[in-house]
Amino acid sequence: MSQSSTSSGGPQRVSVVVIAYNDAGLVGAAVRSALAQGPAVGEVVAVDDCSSDDTAAVLDQLATTEPRLRVVRRTENSGGCGTPRNDGIAAATGAYVMFLDSDDVLPPGAVEALLTAAEKHGTEITVGRAVRRELPAGRDVRWQPGLYREAAVYESPEDEPALLHDTLCVNKLYRRDFLTSRHIRFPDGKFVYEDFVFTARVYAAAPRVAVVPELVYIWHVRRAAAQVSLSLARKDVANWQARITAHTEAVEAFRAAGRPALAAACRTKFVDYDLCLYLRELRVRDAVYQARWWELTRAHLAGFEAADVAAAAAPSRWLARVVLAADEPRDLDRLSQLAADPARLTPPYAAEGSTPVWADDLVDVPLDGFEALPADRLPVTVDATLLAGRRGVLKLRVHELYGRLAAAGAPTSADVEFVPRDGGESALTVTAPLRESDGGWSGQVPVSLARLAAYGGRGTQIWDLRVRLNTPAGPGARTAVRARAAGLRRTAVPGSRYGVLLVQPYRTSSGSLAVRLAPGVQGAFGVVGGKLRRLARTARSRRR
Repeated sequence: MSQSSTSSGGPQRVSVVVIAYNDAGLVGAAVRSALAQGPAVGEVVAVDDCSSDDTAAVLDQLATTEPRLRVVRRTENSGGCGTPRNDGIAAATGAYVMFLDSDDVLPPGAVEALLTAAEKHGTEITVGRAVRRELPAGRDVRWQPGLYREAAVYESPEDEPALLHDTLCVNKLYRRDFLTSRHIRFPDGKFVYEDFVFTARVYAAAPRVAVVPELVYIWHVRRAAAQVSLSLARKDVANWQARITAHTEAVEAFRAAGRPALAAACRTKFVDYDLCLYLRELRVRDAVYQARWWELTRAHLAGFEAADVAAAAAPSRWLARVVLAADEPRDLDRLSQLAADPARLTPPYAAEGSTPVWADDLVDVPLDGFEALPADRLPVTVDATLLAGRRGVLKLRVHELYGRLAAAGAPTSADVEFVPRDGGESALTVTAPLRESDGGWSGQVPVSLARLAAYGGRGTQIWDLRVRLNTPAGPGARTAVRARAAGLRRTAVPGSRYGVLLVQPYRTSSGSLAVRLAPGVQGAFGVVGGKLRRLARTARSRRR
């Protein structure tokens, strides 16, 4: 490992550690976003993990004009993110340290917001709001929004166990002497989800924690990239196995530190978040993946205390109990629907006496807490079929849910919003009157697809459908509609504005209905060409 460039000298405030490997095209923007933070940043320590592209040259060139930039070069690739971050901690001279990945950026004022709170409250750890920015669309999705609605100071992580849900290491400012005196470091080498373990080690050391509501980190999500980030590479069951390994080490960090409450909260977080994240996609995996995933998950959950599972929210705890109760994968479509956000409990609705249960042959999995769920959190299922044509028609069927909907006031209508996938407000809302039908309610409403396309402009558009039930007493449950098999076919609709409108209703990985629109001949060719390119990539990956 070698270093080049020197810092400006004198006491430093914050050292921003940027790690990079074969990211010459993006690392410059990351480093510049850190340098642009102003005097709060005393130095930027860029660690090149033995890149084989021009990453080192880009960093060296920046260092010739930026005295606050120091470049650390590893002579051997570490295989992961933990080792270069550890090198950055060792090289840092600032009173505080912060981490930045080479394909992300810091928004203006991020470091100042964190540093001001840290110095005001004397906290060892200061955390702020992050967003996942979907590229190229630019849609921002807030990361763990409930934690960052307002400023707060916690004397110990036990005072707010929900902090454990934020496993990122990059939206946090760490007092460097706290890390070094307690020998807190990342797992070295090729360790996936190293930030899970690092964050657990930090909180196991009982820091005081300040929370700021300001945006402090922009996490870029490039789903179309040749090499996707680890958090998106979930198609291989090894990714799930790595996540379980990281979670196991995180729990062990709390146990070793004598913090059983945090160990229990970490296990509960696994049920509430990690399990749902992967379950909602499980039905689209192949049989080999499903069987192995089920085996790994059952073995991991078997080590949890019953209280850890019981402390999870409904319906997350129901999902965990189904996996524990069944020897082999089952009910994958129902499980994916219930793991979705918002959750949907789909038929059949079994009961043991007056107690709702998962299934007639799985009565030992009660849906405990169902009766206590508020009306707006009921896992209601609304089936939808979108029939495309000159006059589109949306057909709805609302399923009764153990009598809860009727008891709260039978729904009289449903407002359906078409929300752009790349962010923004709903562009079109239609209202379908509902009538009682076969133990539930049904209705239909015309949808002007040409009008919807006009809102989105030219180019391929993707619209998600969200529904809110209306009752005589006012607004009721909200959910995403479930796609039915009927109507899931591509249709070319003639129109005066674009000449032709290609309409493709489809089912998302979690079973929701979405619709893809391609206005004009050029847009239609773009959709077809995109499908051909995806097929070609799939064929190439299979040949490998």
